[in-house]
Amino acid sequence: MTFDDLIQHFARWLDGTGEESGLVVSSRIRLARNLRQVRFTSRASEGDRERVVEAVKSAASACRGLSEAVFMEADRLSEMDRQLLVERHLISPALAGGEGRRGVLVNRDQTFSAMVNEEDHLRLQAILSGFQPGQAYTLASEIDADLAKALPYAYSSKWGHLTACPTNVGTGLRASVLIHLPGLVLTQDMEKVLRGITQMGFAVRGFYGEGTDVVGNLFQISNQITLGKGEGQIVEELEKVTRQILSFEQNARQTLLKEARPQIEDKIWRAYGILENARVLTTQEFMNLSSAARLGRSLGVIPRPDVRALNELMVRTQPSHIQRSAGKALEPAERDVLRAEIVRKWLEEKKN
Repeated sequence: MTFDDLIQHFARWLDGTGEESGLVVSSRIRLARNLRQVRFTSRASEGDRERVVEAVKSAASACRGLSEAVFMEADRLSEMDRQLLVERHLISPALAGGEGRRGVLVNRDQTFSAMVNEEDHLRLQAILSGFQPGQAYTLASEIDADLAKALPYAYSSKWGHLTACPTNVGTGLRASVLIHLPGLVLTQDMEKVLRGITQMGFAVRGFYGEGTDVVGNLFQISNQITLGKGEGQIVEELEKVTRQILSFEQNARQTLLKEARPQIEDKIWRAYGILENARVLTTQEFMNLSSAARLGRSLGVIPRPDVRALNELMVRTQPSHIQRSAGKALEPAERDVLRAEIVRKWLEEKKN
């Protein structure tokens, strides 16, 4: 399987299945791992980086869950193709913009990826559609256990897994959900909820994770503490706080329908009308309009598009995906015209 083969198919985490898929776009587990007697990536020589890449590739070749995975050399991909992998949530902006030998291992359905030579030597990620952190953890931990048979992880009996950043020491586990919260934003309760989440030991990040902005009312909620807790406990705590947030969001939506139904329905239908007819759409505008459409579909205000179509459009309309489909680099204004065309055609197809 090549890079071109991989990107011909959308990731399975976009298919709109899984519990609460109308509110929770995806669930993700990330495990940070490093190899013994090799300097952390930030201090590594090119020889160190080479050793890590070859060790991971060798271990992966013997791993049952990665028999059909492809390893992509990030340093040999174009900037556009690296950004495309960011847009699919397969690599981080940090790996895309890094230097030296580095890459990513991705399985066929894109539910699992392993970044090599990012902040840590190895960052394993499992990502599934909807609210499935437990299932994502099972996938990640099974592959982690297989890789550990061949890779000498840097591990301390006192501190657990040793990582480049102290905040990841211990389990090295980050559990997160990407969740759509327009109700709390519209009722102006979001700030209060975010304060409560933070006080409970969780972080709130943007669409692409740490250091990125919230767009389209999509918030990434993740644990902050990795030391002193078991992996299962961390996942369970994320599940618990997510269910609380979902309850708050559902209550906010019911309040909006009770107190301002005409205004909410008007907002939804106007957004859908623009998506169906616009000739120019920026990324930001599309994400905001699709948020209203996603809310409308969840509330039963509009009959289409379904969650899968909205999820796929969310990725298909990102800058590098648009340029890949055009076969060339485009200026922002050109992308905005093509984005509107893609959305119109996509929505028209989903009517049939």
